[in-house]
Amino acid sequence: MNTDNRSVVSLRIMGDSVDPVEITALLGANPTHAYTRGSTRLTKLGKEVVNRSGHWSLDAQEQVPEDLNSQITEVLGKLTEDLQVWQSLSGRYRIDLFCGLFMERSNEGLTLKPATLRLAAERGIEIGIDLYAPDESEEGESADA
Repeated sequence: MNTDNRSVVSLRIMGDSVDPVEITALLGANPTHAYTRGSTRLTKLGKEVVNRSGHWSLDAQEQVPEDLNSQITEVLGKLTEDLQVWQSLSGRYRIDLFCGLFMERSNEGLTLKPATLRLAAERGIEIGIDLYAPDESEEGESADA
């Protein structure tokens, strides 16, 4: 694994009836982002949008080099260990761990440890991994430099 790669992780709870106050109370931590269906928010570009669904999320600290295992553990470690709470939430909402890997080369890899997978599976959490490879023209330029 390239030591210049970076990773981001966010636990996301999504659904039309998401109540951020209830989820915060159940999980025991404040979200990084939260909103209800029908409320409005500003995008990063400053555009006002109406939320089509509810959302509650908690971000891990960005890591360089990438370390999805520690980021997933970090996020879940801030929240309740009560699996009945997680079972209730996963029965009502879509819950996932968004994992973004920003690679310095086009052919990279990573490994998720069994303990990390167990933490997510016990809580009914899907793991999604988005891979961001460098632009091929940028990769060629850096190889020639």
